[in-house]
Amino acid sequence: MRLSPGSAESSESHESPETHEKPADLVITGCTVLVHDDRERIGFEEEAAVVVRDGVVDSVTTAAAVDGLPAAERIDARGQVALPGLINCHTHAPMAALRGLAEDLPTEEWFNDVVWPVESNLTDRDVELGARLACAEMIRAGVTTFADHYFAMDAVAAVVAESGMRALLGQAYFSSQGPEGREASLEFALRHRGTAGGRVTTALAPHAPYTVTDADLAATAGLARDHGLPVHLHAAENRDQTDTSLARHGATPIEVLERTGILDTDVLIAHGTGIVESDLPLLARAGGRTAVATAPRGYLKFAWPTTTPVRALRDIGVPVGLATDGAASNNSLDVWESMALTSLVQKSTEGDPRWLTSRQALHHATLQSARAVGLGDTVGRIAPGRRADLVLVDLTGPHTQPVHDLAATLVHSARSADVRTTIVDGRVLMRDRELLTLDVPAVVRELGERLPALTDRGHGRRVQEYDT
Repeated sequence: MRLSPGSAESSESHESPETHEKPADLVITGCTVLVHDDRERIGFEEEAAVVVRDGVVDSVTTAAAVDGLPAAERIDARGQVALPGLINCHTHAPMAALRGLAEDLPTEEWFNDVVWPVESNLTDRDVELGARLACAEMIRAGVTTFADHYFAMDAVAAVVAESGMRALLGQAYFSSQGPEGREASLEFALRHRGTAGGRVTTALAPHAPYTVTDADLAATAGLARDHGLPVHLHAAENRDQTDTSLARHGATPIEVLERTGILDTDVLIAHGTGIVESDLPLLARAGGRTAVATAPRGYLKFAWPTTTPVRALRDIGVPVGLATDGAASNNSLDVWESMALTSLVQKSTEGDPRWLTSRQALHHATLQSARAVGLGDTVGRIAPGRRADLVLVDLTGPHTQPVHDLAATLVHSARSADVRTTIVDGRVLMRDRELLTLDVPAVVRELGERLPALTDRGHGRRVQEYDT
C-alpha cells in the first residue's frame, strides 16, 4: 500500500475482505483515504478501498484487494478523497429559517430587537422546516453529525431520523421558564436517547450562565450525573460576558460552571471566546470531560475582539471541535469553511504562521470534533470498527490542482461543493451531489408561505432578554 509523501503509517488493521462469505454492504474503491496512526497523526493511503458491513467500517485496504469482492453497492471513487464525515459541534439547525434576517448588528441588538422577538412566534412546524433545510445543507456540505441546541426538539429529532444524519440533541431552556423548562429538557433527553437506530444521542441544554441561575445549573449538573447525560450550553461566549459576570457575580462564566458542578459533568461549551487565563486551571482539572466548540465566522461578523483560545485549550488537553452556530448569525452551516477560518484566525491571533497547520486543522475537524460531541470512540476516523460515516471529496477541479500538500489542499483549497457523496452508518445520503433523503424544493415552498407570520415583530414579545 502506497502512502502519499509525508503521511504517517496507519496502525489500523487491514483485514482481508475475502475472509467474509456474505457480500459487503458497500465497497468504496480507488480513492485516497485519510487515516490516523496510533499517535493520531494524519496520513493518506492512496489507491485504497473501504469495505462497509452492517453500518461499520469492516476494513481499509487496497483497491486491488477488493477487485471482484461481492457487494450490494459499489462506489468508484477514483480522483476522490475519503474523509471522516464532518461534525458540526454546535448549531441551532432550525434557525436556517432565519438566515439573513438580522444583519450588521451588535450582539445585544441582534438578540433583543430581532431574533428573540421572532423566536417567540416559532411553531413546531417552523422548527421542523428549518431543521429540514439545515440537514439538507449540512449533508451537501459533508456534515454527517451535528450537535443541536434549540426549542421544540421533538421536531428536530424526527428530521434527524428521516434524513439519516447523526446528532447530539438538547432541548434548550431558560430559568425564566421556571422548573418546567429544566424538566422538559430532561424528559426530552431521556425519551430520545438512542433513537433513530442509535444515531441520536442527547444532552441537557441550559442556555447559558447569564440566562440560567446558579441553582438551575447545579440542579442540571445533578441530573446529568444521575442519568449519565452530557451538558451542552453557551458559556464565556465573548469577553463582554466574562467582564460583566466578574462585575456582577465576582466570577467568570467558567468559574460559575465550576462552582455549580457543571464542570464535573461531560460538558460541551459553545464558543468560549471569553475564556481567560485564570479559567484554564479549572478546565484542566475537569479531567478531559470538557470540550469547546468554535465557530469563527460568527465572531468575525459580530466584531468580537477575541476568538476561542484553541492553542491554550489544546495545551491543557481540552478538545476543540469545529462548529458554525446557527445560520441566523453565521449565514451558513458550512463546517468546511469553519475549518479553514479556524486555521487562518488562529494564525493571525497567535501571530504564528506555523500554527494552526493544515494537519492540525484536520485533527480538529475529525477526532477532536468527535470527542467534543461524545462520540470519540464511534466516529471521527475511518478505521475498522468505527461507524461508516464518511464523505467523498472530488479534487479534480482546477481550484484543487495541482496537489503538492494534500492536507493543505483539503483545508485551504477544497470547498464544501467538492463533496460528492455523503454516507452515514453505511447509508448513502447524497450521491454525486444528489440528495436522497430530503425534498428541498417542498421545504422552501412551505417555508416561504410561513415567513410573514414567523418574522412578525409587531407583538412586542421576546423569548428572553439579552443583558449580560
